[in-house]
Amino acid sequence: MSALDWVVLVGYLLATTFYGCLFLRKNKDSTAFMAAGRSLPGWAVGLSLFGSYVSSISFLANPGKSYNGNWNPFAFALSLPLACWLAAKYFVPLYRAGEQISAYERFEKRFGRWARVYATMCFLLVQVARLGTILYLLSLALQPLVGSLPLPVLILLLGLLVTIYPMLGGTEAVIWTGVVQAIVMIVGPLVCIGVILAGVPGGFGAVVSQGVAADKFSLGSLAPDFASSSFWVVLIYGMAINLQNFGVDQAYVQRYLTAKADRDAARSVWLGGLLYIPIAALFFFIGTALWAFYQAHASALPPGTKPDAVFPWFIQTQLPVGLKGLVLAAVCAAAMDSNLNCSATLFVHDLWAKRESASEAEKLKMLRIAAVGFGLLSVIAAIAMISVKTALDVWWDLAGVLSGGMLGLFLLDRLVPKAQGSAALPATIIGALVSIWVSFSQKPYWPVSLPQAPLHTLLTLTAGTLTIVVLGALLAQRKESSK
Repeated sequence: MSALDWVVLVGYLLATTFYGCLFLRKNKDSTAFMAAGRSLPGWAVGLSLFGSYVSSISFLANPGKSYNGNWNPFAFALSLPLACWLAAKYFVPLYRAGEQISAYERFEKRFGRWARVYATMCFLLVQVARLGTILYLLSLALQPLVGSLPLPVLILLLGLLVTIYPMLGGTEAVIWTGVVQAIVMIVGPLVCIGVILAGVPGGFGAVVSQGVAADKFSLGSLAPDFASSSFWVVLIYGMAINLQNFGVDQAYVQRYLTAKADRDAARSVWLGGLLYIPIAALFFFIGTALWAFYQAHASALPPGTKPDAVFPWFIQTQLPVGLKGLVLAAVCAAAMDSNLNCSATLFVHDLWAKRESASEAEKLKMLRIAAVGFGLLSVIAAIAMISVKTALDVWWDLAGVLSGGMLGLFLLDRLVPKAQGSAALPATIIGALVSIWVSFSQKPYWPVSLPQAPLHTLLTLTAGTLTIVVLGALLAQRKESSK
């Protein structure tokens, strides 16, 4: 990179990190660290929610998907309006009605201690997998610029960077740095698409005509096929994962609690969710435009380049001086929404044995230690992803298996008032087994003698969730009838 690019990139990283660390002085107790005094404006919370969606998973993996295939994964985003409506009408009032910080505190009251611990552990594992994927993709984008620095070392350095300000500044730092990151994440892709279109003979019209001819804009098959990645499979997956996000994901619930009023929290949901739809379309269009670009400039792309690496390669080799640093800053912005403050909050609030007897100083210290610990675990997960083919596929598999139990318990709580722990526990165990079966029975290492699931792995979350709700309802009804 040029000196100007380095100034833009490094300047952005240092300025954002420094800005986040400024909130250290506001975190005088654990409540301030976790909920930011419940005083933030809805628009800021909404942009932060938007930033949670546009991680480097979206910034790099989505263009990789549409470059290598079509717009099938975009069906995920089309489920957001309904999910936003449900969240604003039902979920936000539910969580803001009480004083709880943990999204899973209510599970203990309904089903027992095991339910709270189970949901907390699932969330923590999902966040480690998420941040690991983000760090891997970001490192993939930056490695060509740092010469001989090994990818694992780069992952470690970036992991330390995205851990610093959530550890020091807490949730308020995450919200306000998220506002800055959201703006940069919108500007960066717009710059990229302009440069790509300028390099395609015929520009926008050529990308569209060539993409239509090659079926690159397809959202997938509309046939009722649930064993392949059809439009309906991705749409159902999107509805399930977005219900999980808005309804039971601590990263979202904790943001609801930071808003100064219920109306602000509801507006933040609509802003964050609906803003993602056009930006997601832009990311997929970047992938399609990159496909058209390298159709015209085939020699400019090294043979065997992984789909996830095509966009980073374009950034490295095609963007002009100054813009390269800006776009890489946008990639970094997409990666810096780490949610480590939420993981630390759950660890202290739900798992730490000494929470009730600890002083505020001890709680605050443990929150920061936990944030660092989960940051290091995410680095390990990122290094483990180096050998995978497509990071987005791995992320979706892991999220489906780990999230099913959380959403299932949430819906069982809301939809089946008579269900107690005696019904929820066996339903959750069987639901987890169903999730594992759907997700892994089609993998090469699955024992041949065991039956394979007739569903696509994207339906893992849906299958596990429905199993828990239906079986839990049946067991609760049986117990009621036996009285």
